Amino acid sequence: MAPHLFRSGYEVLQYEIAEERASALARLGQRLEDALTALAAYPPTADFDRKIRNRLVEQAGYALWMFVVQRESVGLNKIDHVIQIYRVPKEVLARMGPLPKASIEPTKPRAVAEARAPLF
Repeated sequence: MAPHLFRSGYEVLQYEIAEERASALARLGQRLEDALTALAAYPPTADFDRKIRNRLVEQAGYALWMFVVQRESVGLNKIDHVIQIYRVPKEVLARMGPLPKASIEPTKPRAVAEARAPLF
């Protein structure tokens, strides 16, 4: 939409914020879909590795949690629709939430981060 159609800078800002919210929601929906696809590709069979399956369930639970939080931030509070449309397994729903601290640690060595010049 052309900026001249808006009456003020505030309306332009509100429009751009709405665009970013929609974009973030789409990205997180895609991330959830990818996590659920990866989980479905590794079904619990007789010879499956339980650690790999647990990690996939954990990642899908995290993706679900982020998607639901983003939906709630734009006023979409019910997750029943998400669970139905994305066919979220019960094991993922049970693991919905942030990842354990150990798996979200930064991968860069600490010395690299501390090597920056001090601000003061």
